[in-house]
Amino acid sequence: MKSHLPSSNKFNVQDLARAVARNQDYDALDLALTAGEWDLLGGYLQPFVLARDQILIEQGTMDRTLYFLEQGTLSVHDVDESGQMNLAMVSAGSVVGEWAFFSSMTRKSDAIGSGPCKLWRLSLARFMGLATRQPALALRLAFAVGTVMAKRVVNEPRSVVAT
Repeated sequence: MKSHLPSSNKFNVQDLARAVARNQDYDALDLALTAGEWDLLGGYLQPFVLARDQILIEQGTMDRTLYFLEQGTLSVHDVDESGQMNLAMVSAGSVVGEWAFFSSMTRKSDAIGSGPCKLWRLSLARFMGLATRQPALALRLAFAVGTVMAKRVVNEPRSVVAT
């Protein structure tokens, strides 16, 4: 499914770095890397575009991929017997998928594009490659993403936003 983004569909990991640096949300990804470190990390990330209303993460599925949101907004929902409940909006410069990435448990929530989004994915296999070749960078990333997950879990109104 193609989508049209307001800006260029070309991907540059430095654009992701700028989005992370600009994000001031409570659960923002606090990952202050040098341009060279972002370039190293970018070699392990796979960029892609998500269309409006396209499902990125489906509750109950097993997938250990972590997603970095460069541009756009994701709506995160927890679906129960009574229907769909909107839990949170995740903005550019943050991550989703942290719960399953770390826990190997099924996805807790759905994440859907609220509009066109530019994202970067990090599979568990690629993260393990990063950990082997750049262990200090992988450790910093793991702590930063772990902090996002901890903030989401302890923040009572948003406790089920973890994906």
